[in-house]
Amino acid sequence: MPKIDDNSSALFWLGLIVAVGLIFLFAVAFVVRQFKRCPSNRVLVVFGKIGGAKAAKCIHGGGTFVVPLIQDYAYLSLDPMVIDIPLTGALSQNNIRVNVPSTFTVGISTDPVLMNNAAERLLGLREDQIREQAQDIILGQLRLVIATLTIEEINRDREKFMMLINENVAQEINKIGLTLINVNIRDITDESGYIEAIGKRAAAEAIQRAKVEVAQQERDGATGEAIAMRERTVKVSAEQATAIEGQKIAEQRQRVAVAALEAQAVKGEAEAKREREIAIAQRDAEVVAARKQAEQEQRIRVAEAEALATTGENTSRATIAESNAKLAEIAAEAKRRSEVAAAEASQKILLAQREQELARLSKEQLAAQEIEKRRIEIAADAEAEKVRREAIGQADAIRAKYEAEAAGVRQVLEAKADGYRKLMSACAENPQIAPTLLLIEKLPQIVSEQVKAISNLKIDKITVWDSGSPKLGTCGSGGGGSTANFLSGLIGSLPPMHELAQQAGIELPGVLGTVRKAKPEDDDHAGGTSKPKPKGE
Repeated sequence: MPKIDDNSSALFWLGLIVAVGLIFLFAVAFVVRQFKRCPSNRVLVVFGKIGGAKAAKCIHGGGTFVVPLIQDYAYLSLDPMVIDIPLTGALSQNNIRVNVPSTFTVGISTDPVLMNNAAERLLGLREDQIREQAQDIILGQLRLVIATLTIEEINRDREKFMMLINENVAQEINKIGLTLINVNIRDITDESGYIEAIGKRAAAEAIQRAKVEVAQQERDGATGEAIAMRERTVKVSAEQATAIEGQKIAEQRQRVAVAALEAQAVKGEAEAKREREIAIAQRDAEVVAARKQAEQEQRIRVAEAEALATTGENTSRATIAESNAKLAEIAAEAKRRSEVAAAEASQKILLAQREQELARLSKEQLAAQEIEKRRIEIAADAEAEKVRREAIGQADAIRAKYEAEAAGVRQVLEAKADGYRKLMSACAENPQIAPTLLLIEKLPQIVSEQVKAISNLKIDKITVWDSGSPKLGTCGSGGGGSTANFLSGLIGSLPPMHELAQQAGIELPGVLGTVRKAKPEDDDHAGGTSKPKPKGE
């Protein structure tokens, strides 16, 4: 029994060890299987839940562990892709359509940012689909670059053309994770033959320059030869003159030597003289003939050079005229096409400008109306403030005016009251004198007012008291009276004075007497006071 227990325990532990080993081997195999390595010509893209804000993690070279269930992986190939761009009919800056067939070599970039762009936009696409997207982008950018350049700039400055293509195309394809490796422009042509005409014109100009240079070299050669012949003729003439001079010297010596023998040598001297003259004539003739022959050869060569130059010039002119005619035809056709394109472009531009002008006018009018509204509001506020301030100023002025007038009236009244108090003080013994004095003071004003009151009245009858005897007369009568004495005149004047004082509402002092009331039966004037009867009634 104990042995059986030991064997069971050993088997248990053995099975446990084997199970643990199998689990370990399974875990190692699983880890090895989930650890993905990236080849050098590919980009490993791990997507799923990778942490952070990125949608995928791109690895070039090395490897990484892919967590099962929550992560997955795929590869992007780094192999270059060659894309043919059959660009035709691209419109240049001077409205001439050109054909620019080219080949672009692109590939997925290993830059971290561009790899992420490629993982977001190209992962899962086939190579032909990627090539199609890149081709569309390259075609658009190539047309855009050509539209900014003229035919002359495209044909002459290829370095600038290639630089603009690299900048624009690379910038756009980088957005989908591609990088530009190489650009190959195979040929540049145009539908109207303008580039070919430019080449023919350049060739014709080169041929013309070559012919002109040949004619100039021939002319220089003929001129140099003529100069050499002239120098030779001059030198020959100089040597001949030197020879003649030596001959003369020899003859002189001979004559001196044979002076004594002249008589015996007359015949020999004559023969020697004749021979000398013949030799001189022959030499002169040879010199003239050589000179004429040199001049003839010079003229012939100069004429031949001029004829050759004229022939070359005429040929060049004919070629230039033919080239200019073809160029004019091409330019006319190009001008017609450019005018049609310009008319269409102008129509579109005018439509766009119309929309822009409508928007601008709407904006400007609304802005102007808002500004005018604000200006009117500000002006109205300013006018109201002005009116309010003017009203306040006028009210202050009126108040100040009335206050000043009230102060003046108050001072006048105070002065009058003070004068009245002093007058009453002066008349303290007989207070009834004060009203009389005031009445006397106001008599001129009262008389003036009475005169104004009766100035427009028609008076038929006037009664005058003089010396106590009234005189009657009509207006315009010449009757008059005499004064007996002052006392009788004064007494006679009391009744009218009392009547005037009664009309003014003033009580005369007692020293002037009083007028009694007349009885009804004695009253000669209805509603009037008793008066002395005038004489004659």
